[in-house]
Amino acid sequence: MPGEIVSTPNPSPLPSSLPKSILTDLAVNISLENVLSEDELHSIRTFRRAANYIAAAMIFLRSNVLVETDLKETDIKPRLLGHWGTCPGLTLVYAHLNRLVKKTGSNMIFVVGPGHGAPGILSSLWLEGSLGHFYPQYSRDKNGLENLIKGFSTPEGFPSHINAEVPGSIHEGGELGYALAVAFGAVMDKPDLLVTVVVGDGEAETGPTATAWHAAKYLDPAESGAVIPIVHVNGFKISERTIYGCMDDIELVALFTGYGYQVRIVGNEGLDRIDEDMAASMDWAVQEIRKIQKAARDGNPIVKPRWPVLILRTPKGWTGPKRYKGQIIEGSFKSHQVPIADAKKDDEGRKTLQEWLKSYEPAELFNEKGEPVQEILDLIPNNPMGQFRDTYNGHNPISAPDWQECAVEKGTQASSMKIVGKYLDKVFRKNLKAIRLFSPDELESNKLSSVLDNTSRNFQWSPSSRAKGGRVIEILSEHTCQGLLQGYTLTGRTALFPSYESFLGIVHTMMVQYSKFVKLAKEVPWRNQNASINYLETSTWARQEHNGFSHQNPSFIGAVLNLKPEMARVYLPPDANCFLATMHHCLESKDYTNLMVGSKQPTPVWLSKDEALDHCRKGASVWKFASTDNGEEPDVVLVGIGTEVTFEVVAAAALLRKLAPNFRVRVVNVTDLMILGPTGSHPHALEEDQFNELFTKDKWIIMNYHGYVNDVAGLVFGRKGVAERMIAAGYREEGSTTTPFDMMIVNRVSRYHVAMEALQRTKPDDADELVKKLQKELDDTKKYIMDNGEDVEGTYDTPSFD
Repeated sequence: MPGEIVSTPNPSPLPSSLPKSILTDLAVNISLENVLSEDELHSIRTFRRAANYIAAAMIFLRSNVLVETDLKETDIKPRLLGHWGTCPGLTLVYAHLNRLVKKTGSNMIFVVGPGHGAPGILSSLWLEGSLGHFYPQYSRDKNGLENLIKGFSTPEGFPSHINAEVPGSIHEGGELGYALAVAFGAVMDKPDLLVTVVVGDGEAETGPTATAWHAAKYLDPAESGAVIPIVHVNGFKISERTIYGCMDDIELVALFTGYGYQVRIVGNEGLDRIDEDMAASMDWAVQEIRKIQKAARDGNPIVKPRWPVLILRTPKGWTGPKRYKGQIIEGSFKSHQVPIADAKKDDEGRKTLQEWLKSYEPAELFNEKGEPVQEILDLIPNNPMGQFRDTYNGHNPISAPDWQECAVEKGTQASSMKIVGKYLDKVFRKNLKAIRLFSPDELESNKLSSVLDNTSRNFQWSPSSRAKGGRVIEILSEHTCQGLLQGYTLTGRTALFPSYESFLGIVHTMMVQYSKFVKLAKEVPWRNQNASINYLETSTWARQEHNGFSHQNPSFIGAVLNLKPEMARVYLPPDANCFLATMHHCLESKDYTNLMVGSKQPTPVWLSKDEALDHCRKGASVWKFASTDNGEEPDVVLVGIGTEVTFEVVAAAALLRKLAPNFRVRVVNVTDLMILGPTGSHPHALEEDQFNELFTKDKWIIMNYHGYVNDVAGLVFGRKGVAERMIAAGYREEGSTTTPFDMMIVNRVSRYHVAMEALQRTKPDDADELVKKLQKELDDTKKYIMDNGEDVEGTYDTPSFD
């Protein structure tokens, strides 16, 4: 029969030239005798049959969901969507995790890397009662089963990938590569938590996964839980062999041993003994984990502990059709998505589908009410994974200290990052196990080293930071930092991700996928809010004096702007006090994607702590000390958005005050970028009268913006009459290893460019003569920089308005 569980060998990988002694010496061998009782084995196999049946039915059926009569064309969905190939491996793992949780009482989260294998997870969740627990329409009876099967991959049901609607999930399954890092992030600071993560062999080819294997080296077994990684090697992606599928056991053992793991191959004893093999392997993995944890918690930590990893070999699409119309299905890429794509219109297809589904013998799996039989229920633990509270209970808020204790005196100069570092030191001291900082090896360069005054890094393979409870994890992989951040945040904690501005775009798609997860989570009534994810973007293009053009890229701002408005927050605090106020707000916020952009170099402190608080609450304000309109209608409005470009706006206002004392200039700083959007476009967008109060109704707006001009152009689009009178300058993809002020010049955001633009647009008396004078000063300044390799002395002295 097509669905029979028989010993179908996995396609053999190419033989290795490595010595076979590696496998003998390094791979873990375990006896499979007496690992399962007959009742346990029967329950596990029955659970798997039922889960596989439901998973297959979800892809195909819209009615007759238990195939109680011959399948008709009307029983098949009009659009067949879903991924079958990975599901049998996932249901195998789920069944054995149920056994493990029931046997050990462990707190378990299951993170699924092959996220399109949703049918295998949803079917398991229905069997354990978790779907019915959160969604009454999916009750554990025939009505609930019909709703699940017919609704899958339709507008009324679950999508074809795992997302926030799926109980027990903490990972968006729409994009591959991040599951492993998410799993490691989830267990940090949760000593009693186990996370099992399945990494598909297609997913294992991604860069994020390749680096995340090293996350185990940052896991302190004294303070954190543990991860059981399972690499599911079924040999195929959508239409090609996988790299891991072409590696034999010797090569895989050598690879993962080199990574620092103990390796157990599951499946070599044959598919007829796969359950005994998996049960023994999971028992072994937990025993090894407990051994490592006990040693650390007894004060005798194992140096460089070798955590367990399982390599699971099963055929792609296992238990599905072996062949269809002369083509191999099971054990090939043809089973990846919908194995019988023409089942609705083709009589042979419907016959093959019916044989496949009936091979699971559904009449033996469900009673007359459509409920799972007792053998299945016997496997379900009292604390099923789909109802584990850490996956949905939400944020445990941190206690953020008063930022004003770190405030800097107005009129001085200070590095925003150094001051923020001192504040974060206070945050860490007050929240010992509730916040972490994940950084791609740039902490010192970004001037945040004060965070290490009372904590340390947490790299367990380094003698200097091992077993010290450090709050800082530095790994030179933005992908791994993002994955750790996600897992840590979605299990109730708070985290921060500082990065060079130019390289934060590496995690653009990860950030978007995570934000989609949170967006849906906000719409799910049973999920509570989590802390926001917080990006701290520094070492900006405006002050990359030594790294040059390759280190200049403010595009991550635009990536955040493209999120749903209720998710996105972008802040460009102009000085240290504003940055402190912004950081405090972001650390206490929930469910947002917060991006804070600032300078690490000393810059003027324009506002006192009280002024900074008021300015940040408003999102923008008129800086009267730099303005000359005296509260009257100005001739022009100069706007700064971003630390360095705001300095140039203030300097331009000082130049104009000197050159044209009767020219009325209003200076506005915007610290919350979202206030610019049309009223109602974002929760922070200003009402029309508020916008006009700042920017006037009809005067020219000369805007100096930190990022790409299209960001602000897109924001103000829709505000009546604004685009026609706004001149925006920003980063223009011009740069080199040059001086700070030359960066302002080549990107046309210098004080001279701002002042000349204001004069040329408004044309006051003597405008042409004043523009020529400013151009001469600009040319002379540029020549000085080229001749001397430095800026003119006093360029960054705070402008005087006396």
